[in-house]
Amino acid sequence: MLGRSKAFSGFAVDDIPRARVFYEETLGLDVTEANGMLRLHLGSGAEVLVYPKPDHVPATYTILNFPVEDIDQAVDDLVRRGVSFERYPRMETDDRGIFRLDGPYIAWFTDPAGNTLSVLQDRPA
Repeated sequence: MLGRSKAFSGFAVDDIPRARVFYEETLGLDVTEANGMLRLHLGSGAEVLVYPKPDHVPATYTILNFPVEDIDQAVDDLVRRGVSFERYPRMETDDRGIFRLDGPYIAWFTDPAGNTLSVLQDRPA
């Protein structure tokens, strides 16, 4: 029934103007706004709806992952843009916040609403 639907995901933030600045200017995404909500237009062609929620509580999981070719370069670029990366001792992230043990290399950061995002790189063969 819904197999051909152009489904999309969404998440909440507590401040749409602040979210727009972060996603558009800091992360460099194409962002449009209508009806008090944002649409993030991703490089994959997918769109993500960002909607306001006054009593917003940040998600306890990663809401959006950005695959990158070079995680070190991506982390450096984002740090220069003011992004701070999370350090998770239980995940054994390095001093830059990059997890390199199992699976893809991954580094987590948060948006202004406290939602967790990541950049990740496939592990070299």
